[in-house]
Amino acid sequence: MSTLQARKSEAKRLHILNNSFELVLRKGFAGVGLKEILDHCEVPKGSFYHYFQSKEAFGSELVQHYISGYQTRLNEIWDNDDVAKIKILHYFKLWIEAPKFEKGWSDSCLIVKLAAEVADLSEDMRLIMDQGVRNLVDRLTNLILLGQQDQSIQINGDAAVIAQVIYQMWLGAALLSKLQKDQTPLYQALQATELMLGNAK
Repeated sequence: MSTLQARKSEAKRLHILNNSFELVLRKGFAGVGLKEILDHCEVPKGSFYHYFQSKEAFGSELVQHYISGYQTRLNEIWDNDDVAKIKILHYFKLWIEAPKFEKGWSDSCLIVKLAAEVADLSEDMRLIMDQGVRNLVDRLTNLILLGQQDQSIQINGDAAVIAQVIYQMWLGAALLSKLQKDQTPLYQALQATELMLGNAK
């Protein structure tokens, strides 16, 4: 395959992943049939199987693609001189409202949407999502450690446990927000996070 052909092939693969994202986010993985994905992305069935061996393989790549993009967004919002506490609170405020996006991050999160659905359906997808969450919690842990050092975070204890508890709280709040169609659980999670991290600025 020539370099040009490789680029076209990768562009088509990304086209399928990017254009099917909102569909899967809205209807879930099991709720979207392969034909619907093909029609939505305007690709023939044979072309789809050229890029993905199965629907599950497609799902795994979709989740991995999403997580990679998420990591890039984290780099962008945390690449500044703010103290650690401000970085953490800014991140979670984006779960509620993200100016550059139509929705808050919690409303467009594939982990929130798919975690419970695919945990028992696809081991490959479960492992990818689990690793993505672990990476996020690790980054939050590092920020909490930095915050304890720069004294912007006034809480003692194991930073890894604190990070895990905060993430679990936000994941639950995101699910309740979807269930209730109300952002109150997210605002309550933000208030609780601010209390947990202490009163230092």
